Amino acid sequence: MTRALDVVVVGSGPNGLAAAVTLARAGLEVVVLEAQPHPGGGARTADLGLWPGVVHDTCSAVHPMAVASPFFRRFDLAARGVELVAPEVSYAQPLAQGAGIAYRDLDRTARELGVDGGAWLETFGPLVAHAEALVGFLMGDRRHLPRDLVTAVRFGLRAFEQGVAPLWDRRFREETAPALLTGIASHAITPLPSIAGAGTALLLGTLAHAVGWTVPLGGTQAITDALVADLRAHGGEIRTGHLVRTQRDLPPARAVVFDTSPSAVAAVMGARLSRGTARGYQAYRHGNAAAKVDFVLSGPVPWADPRVGRAGTVHVGGTRAEMAAAEHALTQGRHAEPPMVLASDPSVGDPGRATADGHRPLWTYAHVPAGSRADVTEAVTARIEQYAPGFRDVVVASRCTPAARIELGNANYVGGDIAGGAITLPRMLVGPVLSPDPFVAADGVYLCSAAVPPGPGVHGMGGWHAARRVLARSFGIERPPGLAP
Repeated sequence: MTRALDVVVVGSGPNGLAAAVTLARAGLEVVVLEAQPHPGGGARTADLGLWPGVVHDTCSAVHPMAVASPFFRRFDLAARGVELVAPEVSYAQPLAQGAGIAYRDLDRTARELGVDGGAWLETFGPLVAHAEALVGFLMGDRRHLPRDLVTAVRFGLRAFEQGVAPLWDRRFREETAPALLTGIASHAITPLPSIAGAGTALLLGTLAHAVGWTVPLGGTQAITDALVADLRAHGGEIRTGHLVRTQRDLPPARAVVFDTSPSAVAAVMGARLSRGTARGYQAYRHGNAAAKVDFVLSGPVPWADPRVGRAGTVHVGGTRAEMAAAEHALTQGRHAEPPMVLASDPSVGDPGRATADGHRPLWTYAHVPAGSRADVTEAVTARIEQYAPGFRDVVVASRCTPAARIELGNANYVGGDIAGGAITLPRMLVGPVLSPDPFVAADGVYLCSAAVPPGPGVHGMGGWHAARRVLARSFGIERPPGLAP
């Protein structure tokens, strides 16, 4: 009879690895199963063969949540050689005339927004001043009252204001500030306005001024490598190329933790789930999608407003009304013309990402309907060219990964849904189903993916929250281990 392992973790994204690291440090025997040839999920950097010496982040590239995450703060990425650098400009929103610029410096941002500067300060000033408390609340497990109730209420009121159509323009008088805020909300790939999109904007906007929108030197792979190294140092094992379709694909274990979509948990463990949980997991709703275009450039993007070139992330969507229209098109199953585009030149914060002769990667996504097979290279190129005349002249290579192909590299991204599920208020608050604990699927079965609070992002918190349940419920260990090197 095969001896049972302590824990099997299915999926090796940041949450799966965070869970595995926590459990291995508690002295448990942990095996991680990953279907792909390499661990990391969406947190990887690879040579796509587009240009010698140029590597691209395969999904996520900019990581304000990694520097703010309570898990990663305990794990101490810096002490493990992972350097997170924040460009002077966190993000920018090019417009027909000028641009909105979100500096790390909140006051400077407000000054350049002119008549709407005071409204920007009113929106973000109190949140930035209490950023640590806000992060603790929003990255928590949704099972405890916030320690700073005033900040939580203030955040909720701002999210309601910016998430409801009759109110979202009440605070602003010109178009730059609302466009700047809506650009962040677009990360949620959700209809705008919406409370879930507004919450996304307020959290990421707060982090832009509190800690910066950081990039890891060398690429996102550095974060995954640090997690993998720590797991192996504490006796954990990773088995790549191991696809889990049924329970027969799992080695015997006292506990199984899934860094997957809820529907995958239902497919594998359906017999062990309650009828209500199984139905809820099977019906889990995915959102619209992203199609990725990786470019190699011979030099910087020639933005018409040179300030945009100092931003680590650029939201190429035009005005608030244009972005809302683009996201509305997706809800009708149509490709927006022009699309909402997100772009990042990592060499703005990490000059080492450019080659000696100046060639550099440009990371871009266009929002598209779920399952789209469209090659959006021309649409993305034209959209950027609108605000950066001459962009075509610096493009030397490109590759599009249509939304329908994105899930081939990560099964969690169903139909190209890189958020791992539709970004809705119920999902953000309670998880995939209404239950006493979103991290517990059944006795000995746990969920730690982006489907559970606090949702998508490279923060490891879903894994850390789930691991603490595993320790307490399956092994009687109430005190989690330390995470420091």
